[in-house]
Amino acid sequence: MTSWDEFSAATPALASRVRARFAAADSHVLATLRSDGSPRVSGSEIDFRDGEAYIGSMLDARKARDLQRDGRFALHAYPGIEEGGDAKIAGHAVEITEPAEVARIQEGQESHLFRLDLREAVVTWVEDNTLWIESWHPGSWVRFARPDNGPAVRTELGLTGEENG
Repeated sequence: MTSWDEFSAATPALASRVRARFAAADSHVLATLRSDGSPRVSGSEIDFRDGEAYIGSMLDARKARDLQRDGRFALHAYPGIEEGGDAKIAGHAVEITEPAEVARIQEGQESHLFRLDLREAVVTWVEDNTLWIESWHPGSWVRFARPDNGPAVRTELGLTGEENG
């Protein structure tokens, strides 16, 4: 898994755009899996601290129980494709159970706390009649362009965001 700091070090420009989208609003859309495997969406906040990304939850909330059972998640920044793009992250949420650590990060609030280990980050935006998508997975960073709603053109990006090829 990849911490927020590791993602940011590997792809600083993309990480900056993703974080800016999450900072643009307080509440975002969290997708978890119900016990029957169907999706559940909930409102959630994200907190960046100590090189990690975290989400919290009220005690015994359904989203917390979902993540305890199956940590897979997707978090979609409050939609704003016209305001800097649309950002999503996905991966595995790991519950922090040490009471002192939860209290420190949650500033004394009694709650569930989950550290987000990243497997994917995506930013989508429209510019000059072209849909742009930058997608990161550990070891891979690519950009897709769909000019005039035509076929997608894929460009591999280096870890610094430079085009390869």
